[in-house]
Amino acid sequence: MTRTIKTALTIAGSDSGGGAGIQADLKTFAAHGVFGTSAITAITAQNTMGVTAVQALSADLVTAQIEAVAADIHIHATKTGMLATAAIVEAVAAAISELELPLVVVDPVMLAKSGDALLDEDAVTALRNELLPRALVVTPNIPEAEVLSGITIRSLSDAREAAKRIHHFGASAVVVKGGHAEGAELVDLLFDGRDFHEFKTPRIETRNTHGTGCTFASAVAARLALGESLVQAVAGAQAYVAGAIQHALAIGHGHGPLDHFWNLR
Repeated sequence: MTRTIKTALTIAGSDSGGGAGIQADLKTFAAHGVFGTSAITAITAQNTMGVTAVQALSADLVTAQIEAVAADIHIHATKTGMLATAAIVEAVAAAISELELPLVVVDPVMLAKSGDALLDEDAVTALRNELLPRALVVTPNIPEAEVLSGITIRSLSDAREAAKRIHHFGASAVVVKGGHAEGAELVDLLFDGRDFHEFKTPRIETRNTHGTGCTFASAVAARLALGESLVQAVAGAQAYVAGAIQHALAIGHGHGPLDHFWNLR
């Protein structure tokens, strides 16, 4: 019997510490039984404590990587992460459109866990104008949602308004992740353009949360590739990330990485 193989493409930066970026994305795809492919946008010198250097690749090289993968392998879902510069954002948006890459999940990576900036100001504007209109879903955390929407988020009501404003830029759906909010319960808020869906899970008190945003978006993409609805994919991604945090690895001297293969042990 021929095995049906689902694939996903991640377009993101590297993490030399292995807990985030391309490395986290590929681990997440593998944990879901999805074959992962990649296009690297930037090289970072990064560990659990922070980012010490960033070198963005040329937009042409990013495009060449995407084209090379798409010319050979059928892609079932697409995930973007750290894009670094406006030129890369524009190149990725153009490639998504020209190659008709499906089920685009945009993780609007702006800051590393340590607080280091990973997206310049011009790139934020390009992301709003060029990439969000091509997204099936965009998955900002609260600080990223504040930048994209232009409002301060201090409550679930604020998150709802931010989601509406971000949706206005053209993304089909928005998930405002609740990890940066306070309280014993974490709420991820999905707005599909018409209805709101709240996904709740107990907050896990740990410092080992390096790569949660990358992992969540990649889990959504993997589950979409496997044929789940967006609501199912977001619910499943939240549960997967919660388990990965619960089993997080005490590696390094800063924010340790998640255990991406907790569900396979």
